[in-house]
Amino acid sequence: IYSCCYLSRRLNQLSSHDPLWKRHCKKYWLISEEEKTQRNQSWKAIFISTYSDLGRYIRYYATLKKAWDDLEKYLGQRCPRMIGSLKESVREEDLDAVEAQIGCKLPDDYRCSFRIHNGQKLVVPGLMGSMALSNHYRSEDLLDIDTAAGGFQQRLGLKQCLPLTFCIHTGLSQYMALESVEGRNKYEIFYQCPDQMARNPSAIDMFITGTSYLEWFTSYVNKVVTGGYPIIRDQIFRYVHDKECVATTGDITVSVSTSFLPELSSVHPPHYFFTYRIRIEMSKDALPEKACQLDSRYWKITNAKGAVEEVQGPGVVGEFPIISPGRVYEYTSCTTFSTTSGYMEGYYTFHCLYYKDKFFNVTIPRFHMVCPTFKVSTARMVSGDAETNHNEYAVDEDEDSTDTDEYEDRRRVLDIPAPSRRCPRHT
Repeated sequence: IYSCCYLSRRLNQLSSHDPLWKRHCKKYWLISEEEKTQRNQSWKAIFISTYSDLGRYIRYYATLKKAWDDLEKYLGQRCPRMIGSLKESVREEDLDAVEAQIGCKLPDDYRCSFRIHNGQKLVVPGLMGSMALSNHYRSEDLLDIDTAAGGFQQRLGLKQCLPLTFCIHTGLSQYMALESVEGRNKYEIFYQCPDQMARNPSAIDMFITGTSYLEWFTSYVNKVVTGGYPIIRDQIFRYVHDKECVATTGDITVSVSTSFLPELSSVHPPHYFFTYRIRIEMSKDALPEKACQLDSRYWKITNAKGAVEEVQGPGVVGEFPIISPGRVYEYTSCTTFSTTSGYMEGYYTFHCLYYKDKFFNVTIPRFHMVCPTFKVSTARMVSGDAETNHNEYAVDEDEDSTDTDEYEDRRRVLDIPAPSRRCPRHT
């Protein structure tokens, strides 16, 4: 008996040893020494009080809190006006009320994020990234919990799906499936894509963007804070740059980043829209007489079936940029494939400003464009009969077409607002 009492007393002493609680406070709640001093409590008291409020999120809180902190710090230095759009956290009872309103349980990682920040106001720029072409603009806001609940779907094709983001210009949203219905996995995150060849309006294909909220949000934040996505004019642009996709010819370096646009793409008919951003830079150490002007471009475009198209034309996006030592020229263009992937490569032709008759080619590195994983709707209607198909990448691929009139027709099918200009293609 004496031994048991002694052991119990020692365990009690150990459990009250404050340095042990310090480690847990830092690991699970990211409590700093400064915050402890401000709260004027022991580490044990801080851990217990925090656990009583956030204990159900102990698996997620530290990861999501770090992601939010890193994002705020990064954006605070580069586009502070976006920080002003973030909303304060919500209470547990607010999240419980939303669950009662929609009749579905919210995943704990999603709830946990709202205990840190309640999304953002419906403003531009959106926290979840922007995209700008000559005739198309997208900026996605991270929805607050009440706005998300108001957009909860029960209609066929999007049954029990909750919007996570929203673009006020295009109406584009990313959704999270709260149940495993209509061929979706529970908590899968996706862009909806109406099946344009189906007679059933509930036939909605999916471009998948995440398997859980935690994975979806933290992977996005990591791309932002590591510089994987560029900050352009105080906005996050979701261009992906392959570090190997760089070519240097003499003193000129060309690099390319790409992005897939789900709002301008469709699975049926197969039509996958990509935009690419090209950076042309002359070394600052180049001699002044190396200054030159771009005259023309040549593209070799290859789809996943090996079909090749060649395009030549004057300038780029209607311009004939001059490149000199230390100068950088960047531009954006776009292309479409009817296959789920393809690649482009080519060269620019320049002439020297000091030696008018001297022409030379500058290599454009090969860059690949790949459609994200998608699932085909389980409710497709073919010739009046129901056809069930939810295999990933199940698509009948036709030959490519890059004709701008076809792009205009597809814009009307997808009900996208009419642009003032067409997107320059292969420029």
